[in-house]
Amino acid sequence: MLTAQDNDLLTLTGPDQPMGQVFRQYWLPVLLSKELSPDGPPQRVRLLDEDFIAFRDTNGAVGVVEPQCSHRGANLFFGRNEECGLRCVYHGWKFNVRGECVDLPTSESTIASTIKPKAAIRALAVQEYGDLIWVHFAPNAPKDSLPIFEFAQLPPEQRFVSKKFQQCNWAQAVEGGIDTAHFSYLHANYADGEKAPLMPQQGDNEPPANARYRWLIEDGAPKFTVLQHDAGLVLGAARVADNNQLYWRITQFMMPNHSLAPNSFPGDIHQGNTWVPVDDVSSWIFCYAYHPDRALTTEERDRFAKGGGIFSAVDEHYFPYANRENDYQIDRELQKQGNFTGIRGISEQDAAIADSQGLIADRARELLGQTDLGVVRFRRMMLDAARTIGQQSPHGSTAPAAYNIRSGDAMSSADTPLEDVLKERFGSIGGVGIRA
Repeated sequence: MLTAQDNDLLTLTGPDQPMGQVFRQYWLPVLLSKELSPDGPPQRVRLLDEDFIAFRDTNGAVGVVEPQCSHRGANLFFGRNEECGLRCVYHGWKFNVRGECVDLPTSESTIASTIKPKAAIRALAVQEYGDLIWVHFAPNAPKDSLPIFEFAQLPPEQRFVSKKFQQCNWAQAVEGGIDTAHFSYLHANYADGEKAPLMPQQGDNEPPANARYRWLIEDGAPKFTVLQHDAGLVLGAARVADNNQLYWRITQFMMPNHSLAPNSFPGDIHQGNTWVPVDDVSSWIFCYAYHPDRALTTEERDRFAKGGGIFSAVDEHYFPYANRENDYQIDRELQKQGNFTGIRGISEQDAAIADSQGLIADRARELLGQTDLGVVRFRRMMLDAARTIGQQSPHGSTAPAAYNIRSGDAMSSADTPLEDVLKERFGSIGGVGIRA
């Protein structure tokens, strides 16, 4: 549990909040690249309780700028995106992707030349990477400080990237993403009056890729080991498996808001999320699936686009069809004989439970147990960053290469520690600088 004061410290990300200052030290994704087209419509962006306008100019460069024209405060959302700039429709002042005023037609040229430098508007640093548009609040943030993610390094045909809207505070959504204990319950099927695996059993000598779903049901109290590395935390959840072995689900958390999910043995598709606060009561979740060794098939892409795995079924605005307003389309008959929640879809189940905790979860009323160790360590790392902001760089913000890591599933003997499991399963991409 947290005190009310620490809960505010963890959750609030506005410009005057310590956690907001932490987030502003990192590169953050704000849009899918495909949401902006050259000379296309500007897009409203709300990020960390601040408003911006994003546009792609004639040459393909992207700008993310403050919404108000410096002349009389008209909103540039209504502007004309033309000839390498965004022109205010009120009096024609025009701004480029760096926020510089490049045309001031209401004044004669000599006067305009003296006003233009003063007329510049705020612009964030921007990079495109991995089919996403990333921003940094420091206008001169070094381009090589952008974190290196495996999915973004791969050819586009080997990844699928999308996003979904989340109707709650960012922190409880992250906590759901790194809490692999809930797989034994929230994502279980239900048959004959008891929980059942997501996949049908295959009898004797069942391969681990299928047996893992049975082990999730049989062991609902995994033993957690949490280690720190240069980008954040690695969380290992060990469950009892067949033949005196352990089944490990290994999750990566990277500061301040990224996670790589488990549920991938060698050869499987990998998946990850980045939770970006819109304000204190809503977030965008950027989702990515990728295969390090091959292109994704048309069938795999179609499944993700329709809402498979961590992806939600969303409308043209990336708003989930199953949401707070319709109780996530819960089906009570399905809950009686079908799945544990009565809600269809892994992502929809996650969203329903995170949102059900309230717009901002009240952590002062919690009773935590041993399967919450990863959540406790996440909170500790985030709160430490907020308490020391201004005194030192937040964890991982100056170590972009440390983000090039991998999560997944592994098997081990019953007495193998997580450190050895990581070395055997991932080698050097299990985490940089791993320590207790």
